[in-house]
Amino acid sequence: MKESDLFYPLKQSLEGEIYTNNVQRIIYATDASSYREIPQAVCKPKSKADLQKIIAFAHKHQTSVIPRAGGTSLAGQVVGKGIVVDISKYLNKILELNVGEKWVIVEPGVNLTELNQYLAPHGLQYGPETSTANRCCIGGMVGNNSCGLHSLIYGSARDHILEADCLLADGSSVLFKALSTEEFQAKCADNPESLETRIYQNINTILSNPVNQENIRKEYPDPKVKRRNNGYALDVLLETDPFTGNGEQINLCKLLAGSEGTLAFSTRLKLNLIPLPPKHKGLVCAHFSSLQEAYQGNLIALRHNPGAIELMDDIIMNCTKGNIEQRKNRFFIQGDPKAMLMIEFARETEAEIHAIAEQLEADFRSAKLGYHFPLVQGADNIKRVWALRTAGLGLLSNIPGDKRSVTVIEDTAVAPEYLPDYMREFDEILANYGLSCVKYAHIATGEIHLRPLLNLKEEADVQLYHTIAREIAALVKKYKGSLSGEHGDGRLRGEFIPFMLGEHNYQLIKELKQTWDPHQILNPGKIVDTPPITENLRFLLGETRKLETTFDFSEQKGLLRAVEKCNGSGDCRKSVAIGGSMCPTFMATKDEDKTTRGRANILREFLTRSEKANPFDHEEIKEVLDLCISCKACKSECPSSVDMAKLKAEFLQHYYESHGIPFRSWLIAYLPRLNRLARLALPLSNWLTGTTTFKKLVGFAPERQVPKLSKLSLRQWYKKPIQLNGSAKGKVYLFADEFTNDNESHIGVKAILLLNKLGYEVAIPTHRESGRTFLSKGLVKTAQKIACKNVELLHQLVTEQTPLLGIEPSAILAFRDEYPELVTKELQPKAKALAQNTFMLDEFIAAEFEKGHINPELFTPEKKQVKLHGHCQQKAVASTTSTKKMLEIPANYAVSEIASGCCGMAGSFGYEKEHYELSQKIGELVLFPAVREAQSDELIAAPGTSCRHHIAEGTGREAMHPIEILYDALI
Repeated sequence: MKESDLFYPLKQSLEGEIYTNNVQRIIYATDASSYREIPQAVCKPKSKADLQKIIAFAHKHQTSVIPRAGGTSLAGQVVGKGIVVDISKYLNKILELNVGEKWVIVEPGVNLTELNQYLAPHGLQYGPETSTANRCCIGGMVGNNSCGLHSLIYGSARDHILEADCLLADGSSVLFKALSTEEFQAKCADNPESLETRIYQNINTILSNPVNQENIRKEYPDPKVKRRNNGYALDVLLETDPFTGNGEQINLCKLLAGSEGTLAFSTRLKLNLIPLPPKHKGLVCAHFSSLQEAYQGNLIALRHNPGAIELMDDIIMNCTKGNIEQRKNRFFIQGDPKAMLMIEFARETEAEIHAIAEQLEADFRSAKLGYHFPLVQGADNIKRVWALRTAGLGLLSNIPGDKRSVTVIEDTAVAPEYLPDYMREFDEILANYGLSCVKYAHIATGEIHLRPLLNLKEEADVQLYHTIAREIAALVKKYKGSLSGEHGDGRLRGEFIPFMLGEHNYQLIKELKQTWDPHQILNPGKIVDTPPITENLRFLLGETRKLETTFDFSEQKGLLRAVEKCNGSGDCRKSVAIGGSMCPTFMATKDEDKTTRGRANILREFLTRSEKANPFDHEEIKEVLDLCISCKACKSECPSSVDMAKLKAEFLQHYYESHGIPFRSWLIAYLPRLNRLARLALPLSNWLTGTTTFKKLVGFAPERQVPKLSKLSLRQWYKKPIQLNGSAKGKVYLFADEFTNDNESHIGVKAILLLNKLGYEVAIPTHRESGRTFLSKGLVKTAQKIACKNVELLHQLVTEQTPLLGIEPSAILAFRDEYPELVTKELQPKAKALAQNTFMLDEFIAAEFEKGHINPELFTPEKKQVKLHGHCQQKAVASTTSTKKMLEIPANYAVSEIASGCCGMAGSFGYEKEHYELSQKIGELVLFPAVREAQSDELIAAPGTSCRHHIAEGTGREAMHPIEILYDALI
């Protein structure tokens, strides 16, 4: 009711969006940290005026405002019980660029990678670059004072902020920028009623006091520690002209950097830009037999003036072995090193790179450090190496069980020369508690991300969480380091600031916070007055809930732990400009509830905390998972390998057990069997399914064209194998999937004739449908019966010599993806063996061509350009590489892959009336424009049947299956 809705007036006045429902509040209750707290509301403002209204509302109702950008914070900075304000959806414009003066003005929601893409044609970049660059926002980077890979030469966000347009806690607008001493004094003497004036006066009072100056210089981290982020940056402001006479202008932007949204709300930021690095780059990937060797090696590498040095330990490297995407990036690793340093150099000539690499290797060998020192060059190869390193955070979630690498002490930094001794003592402290620790990241600047494995579902480990934090804080202080190097204090390290900076300095920063924000409006409970680090943890104490499932989740130790693999790193928030396939619904909408992370959050919340006998029986879960299009991109692109398509299918099965199967879902799932009946009534059945009445009856969008049945099914055309008169190179089995068999049998016919022409005998064995339609609609138990039957029918026929080939990726790849975890326990070994010899036709032909078994002279010498749109599940489970190789068997065929993710149709998703608009938006992101831009004589290739239909409807162009294109190229 309007009368009882506290937020109703705000909902009426905002230009942007505001949500108070359970779904949004739960999804925004966590970030990438270990914390969870349900906010009162979630806002997505569209303007500065919206922000002012939100702050005024918070004042009136004595609540708080929590600024949030990408939500990738590791210390709980954006978790709280007030109003979460997400600036990433709308406040994301690049406003002004001055190339000559090297600065840019942006709104706080601008993504870092997109900003650098915009700047690159001008030869410029924003220096700090975090591992989360493809989803973090500039506002969050400034709030955390982020550093990143090249902080050794580029510094932190604090070093590159010039001006900030902000809203203060009373809603007043202010511009912070560099000031001379005279200008600073004028600010202090301005209107005494103004909050801005009181802020300047407070800074002046604190930093002019000799006792305060002495305490700040004594207790704050050593200035040699470039990555220092404890408390508020009073030490930085102290070393300016008003207080030291050193000529350095004072700029309160330096204070805002690292303040985590607790002092002001930025609306526009003016950033310093730097030239792009020299074009020649090289990475020396030094392999070491121990971590101590790597710590010493870092000091040697620093003498050679690198741009970056990153550490990766064996735990991280071993995690990459199990990730589909990252396995491809291990090409440079030899053996099983205990540690690796990735040392980057950028120089004007390639000769300089080689000379440095040779000298560096000689220095390592002279010091008897390391055993292998490959030099990686080429933009693509270097990108792959860094992708392997930056995937570390997410990959750590792949460790099965409840012990997780936690972020309690992951951000400490000391001067590099102290690092070997510091790490020795660090390991001794952990050893006292029987703990091991993951070690990776920014060793060049003395910061290694250190993550002990703890089970925060156990009371003893929760207490240990606090104990370790306290003891490591003492060690960091001993070496005059910083407890936070770049990830911020938040609610994770705030408790230890009085110890780290001294009680005197802590009272100064409390006084500063009180001056800026006397009513605790802006992100309270962070940096100062933080609750104990063990409060509001994400996980409940106690045993992990055991859930009966049809899919086998034993590898993850149960479904709930499979959900908990999502650590909130937010890799699923990439925009279309950045590329990749995950997550298409977020790319089209910019909404957090349409990310893999958002879906995992809602699943974890209810599966953990539900009091129902069937914890899946919640409309909130159904609402959020409804827009997961089961593209499988998260299975490969998420560093934690969260397979949301599998989780959605399992959820729907349980949900149906409480609510029954909706008619449309039943119809789509059973379509392969219904098609047998419909074939008896051809052509009437084709006419009927094309009518508006039919589409309305079943809930399809009237704009869609329902696929027609072929006049003859593939099985009707195929009677028995075509004899090749003893010249066969081998025998293959063709899986006559339900889509090819019933709707596009002409493709199946061409596939058989092509294989015959190439010298392969083709047989269609007895089998059932693939089960894809059942899986997509959540009828998992029926899909299991189908999978079991297919394994029983095929496992003895299919061998390495007689493989099983398929045409439709979503159908044939079920044998490799779902079947091994779907069939009953006793059939799993047979399913896994069958999966090893099951291939897309593209994979088989490309492999045979590489073996020299296929003569390219069988194909036309004519020139053709082919644009390829890969299938989602093909990209996730297999690769588009084989399709490109196959299509280029004709000598003069050139293939370019469209940089698209999901086409948007996603099986039946795009046919369903409530999903039509979103499916079109997804198609328009990349795919449709690319097809429209293709020349009329260019061929459009798409292995997926849904993809081909969507391309036809969205662009008017015919897309062909790659097999058709290769068949048509025969001479």
